[in-house]
Amino acid sequence: MNYEAWLTLSVVGVLLLALLKNLAPTDVLFVAATTILAVAGIISPEEAFAGFSNSGVLTVAFLFVVVAGLRETGVLDHVGHHVLGKAKSRGQAFFRLSVAVMPMSALLNNTPIVAMFVPIVMDWCRRNQVSPSKLLIPLSYLTILGGTCTVIGTSTNLVVNGLMIENGLPGMGMLELGKIGVPYAIVGALYLFFLGGKLLPDRAELLEQLGEARRDYVIEMSVESNCRLVGKTVEDAGLRQLPGLFLIEIERNSEAITPVRPEDRIESGDQLIFAGVVSGIIELEKIAGLVPVAESSVELSVSERRNRRMCEVVVSQNSSLNGMTIRDAEFRSRFGAVVLAVHRFERRLEGKLGDIQLQPGDTLLMQTQPDFVQAHRHDPAFYLVSMVDQWRPVRRDRAWIALTVFMILIVLMVTNWIPISIATGLAAVMMVALRCLSSDGARQSIEWQLLITIAASFGVGVALQNSGAASGIANVIVENTQTLGPLAALVMLYCSASILTEVITNNAAAVLLFPFCLELAKLYCVDARPFLIALTLAASASFMTPIGYQTNMMVYGPGGYRFADFLRIGAPLNVVLGIVAVILVPWFWPF
Repeated sequence: MNYEAWLTLSVVGVLLLALLKNLAPTDVLFVAATTILAVAGIISPEEAFAGFSNSGVLTVAFLFVVVAGLRETGVLDHVGHHVLGKAKSRGQAFFRLSVAVMPMSALLNNTPIVAMFVPIVMDWCRRNQVSPSKLLIPLSYLTILGGTCTVIGTSTNLVVNGLMIENGLPGMGMLELGKIGVPYAIVGALYLFFLGGKLLPDRAELLEQLGEARRDYVIEMSVESNCRLVGKTVEDAGLRQLPGLFLIEIERNSEAITPVRPEDRIESGDQLIFAGVVSGIIELEKIAGLVPVAESSVELSVSERRNRRMCEVVVSQNSSLNGMTIRDAEFRSRFGAVVLAVHRFERRLEGKLGDIQLQPGDTLLMQTQPDFVQAHRHDPAFYLVSMVDQWRPVRRDRAWIALTVFMILIVLMVTNWIPISIATGLAAVMMVALRCLSSDGARQSIEWQLLITIAASFGVGVALQNSGAASGIANVIVENTQTLGPLAALVMLYCSASILTEVITNNAAAVLLFPFCLELAKLYCVDARPFLIALTLAASASFMTPIGYQTNMMVYGPGGYRFADFLRIGAPLNVVLGIVAVILVPWFWPF
């Protein structure tokens, strides 16, 4: 290999190391790497930023808007809340989730599906005394598996499809991936059904744990002088019968009254410490004169308090908040929000709330302004888990319109009357024009960080191809697998993509390895399609770590998982699915 190839590999190596060390946001790192390669003359300025006009990237952006239209009109909520209704056991709940989630994720972006189902699964688990840790990882995995069934199932599929078209290869049909994606998903679902119950941890729900049965959130409420509870006993005030809540302590004049007895009286200025689930905290919020201590420390007008909303968010892997204390993070000035409580995996944090240092995966219960979701829905600081006591009016009168637009989109893509990018663009425009969501909502629904990461990674992929690095490494692979044939190279490619996608984004892994697929096909004088299909599957198969795929990170905190939980259930799943892929890909797409 020449110096350009070694320089490209050096830049890619530094990029991977920076991603592993989380030195900067993913999009910034990829833009920096692409810029360096362009400055070095390995790629031209046009090649460096051609990804921003790639049809696959544009399709991903348009689909964000289409899904937002379905969400804003209540279509997704309607489907979600009817999925687990009559399930009475973990097995029944898993079956109903599989039947609903996998087809949905084959047609919609995975992230909003998981965001919608997390609170639904949590509520069902509370009612049926099932640990959410038994269902939340399967929820994330089911969306990943469902996404392998169609070309629009995940952004990875669309990106690889766009690269294929750019390189003069026939694009994937709407249902082409389904030939392997459907059995791939069925095998994965069966694995999760039969082994998930054994391999997944059985932890009490974090929202309901305290001591031996710890609760997730502990919240301090201040009793104001005008509160109707003043002068009443705990029992007369109805604080012993609140669903999902337990009054664990009363602080009065710096003294703690614990355990709290039914006959204890409540006085003005008391701080009542409750432990329990979010639904119970909502009931507390409805009691006039009883306000969260965190909120009472901030001067709010009557109208501001009336307009406050509550939501749960998970601190993201690349969040700028990581390592900062809640006090130093200045949630009030940055987000117009007040943090009420923090949950970290399986334990409740001790000490003052303002002194807690935030970490990736922390779940925050916050009081926010009405426009918080719209303003920060795609803020890289955190993932939205659920909006509590939803403030946003759902455009239910537009639900049938949104559903009709979506069905038209599916017909256009299946029949291939017009290119997928044009069809999704048309659907996105119709969602806005027919008032299924506002133009501001459409802009805010797009995950810009993800799009920039995908588009910038194209330049790195082109550099691997232009410099000869891809060809050089492909030669090494061929030399070591020549006696075994292209099937051995396919196995190596699948394993490489499967490992790489666990440490960087799935889209970036697909783009970086795309040139190697083309070079392997040339050296073996075979069709490149088997390698490209295997790459598409492997890049999406991110099951072994919570950081490899966004939906894994979204269930990490709420499920009370540890890093090893993903490895325990995900590693065998990766092996099983890898075997399925290696057997079926050459069968459906011969070399």
